[in-house]
Amino acid sequence: MPETLSVTCCIAGGGPAGMMLGLLLARAGVSVLVLEKHADFLRDFRGDTLHPSTLEIMHELGMLERFLQLPHQKVSRINAGFGDLEFTVADFSYLPTQCRYVAFMPQWDFLNFLVEAGSQYSTFHVRMSAEVTDLIERDDSVIGLHADTPAGRLEVRATLVVGADGRHSIVRKQAGLLIEEFGAPMDVLWFRLSRKPSDPVDPMGRFDTGRIFIMLNRSDYWQCGFVITKGALGEIRAQGLPLFRESVAKLAPFAADRIQELHDWEPIKLLTVQVDRLRQWYRPGLICIGDAAHAMSPVGGVGINLAIQDAVATGNLLWKPLRTGHVTEEDLAKVQARRAWPTEMTQRGQLTVQNRVIKRVLGSTVPLMPPYALRLLARFPFLRRIPARMIGLGVRPEHVRSPVG
Repeated sequence: MPETLSVTCCIAGGGPAGMMLGLLLARAGVSVLVLEKHADFLRDFRGDTLHPSTLEIMHELGMLERFLQLPHQKVSRINAGFGDLEFTVADFSYLPTQCRYVAFMPQWDFLNFLVEAGSQYSTFHVRMSAEVTDLIERDDSVIGLHADTPAGRLEVRATLVVGADGRHSIVRKQAGLLIEEFGAPMDVLWFRLSRKPSDPVDPMGRFDTGRIFIMLNRSDYWQCGFVITKGALGEIRAQGLPLFRESVAKLAPFAADRIQELHDWEPIKLLTVQVDRLRQWYRPGLICIGDAAHAMSPVGGVGINLAIQDAVATGNLLWKPLRTGHVTEEDLAKVQARRAWPTEMTQRGQLTVQNRVIKRVLGSTVPLMPPYALRLLARFPFLRRIPARMIGLGVRPEHVRSPVG
């Protein structure tokens, strides 16, 4: 016989959106269960960029000081090189927030922190190694879900099911929600190179003829992103690893002495870029948030922060209906209405950068002049506050309003 549980809200997916929402609802006295399919969070997460908007939320929760005791790197500027032109793209030091910087923190530390914070509430529950497989429906409404666990089948009945299980969401697929795909001209090869104390500190992006290369400071190593034309991995591997290493060395000359750390293709991972968005995020008894509702491009590193903003809006708007045990479609529609515009605006900006800058650079065979907007940023430093606000705060930042129960 399957194990059967009953909760007010069951969240599929223990990523940033799911864990943050679980914490917020538990604070408001809502019985919540978060299901995470992996046994722990120690995986090769690529999203560990926490923007000032997310740090502001931690401040509003009264947890910022303790949170910043976790290992992290602070970055106040993002730099770029376009051919021979090097300049600062965004300067976060002017933002009207508690933290005027981006924090790079391993996502497993972030998630473990949220679990620890949630554990002080009796209404907060997490089950690891619990992989959601299908939904339970009655009269066209979702009333729960099934999950596979090491102990066997788990059946959860819930007033609300939340799909926060990422861009390959099982919940979204099982719910039959329609999705719009916008495409992307690139994929990204991710790998690490060791970092020396004499290396630069700030993250950087290098745009050169036919190549784009990103380096993020992780204290003792660089997280590197080599942007390639979508579907070009086979051709790159066929050209051989020595040529790939040579390309990396040209784009990051200061790290050329460490290029042999790429001893084979195994540590070089492919990140398939996709940008999509659900037309409707909800059905009776169910709503999707985060990447399950809208997969973001890596442009700007905003994915985690958009997901957390979704969680905050969902908690703010639904804690009262959940406390009464009755969540209507109108309640769910309010969440999408709140988050649809910032999501769409952010994706529009990402698609503009993808199609007008990245696609152009990857397809170039001769040196390019940087786009007019980038030349303005290089010439007039005060303009760097604009992308800092757009990236660091988001189009429409959320603030925590759900109470402590």
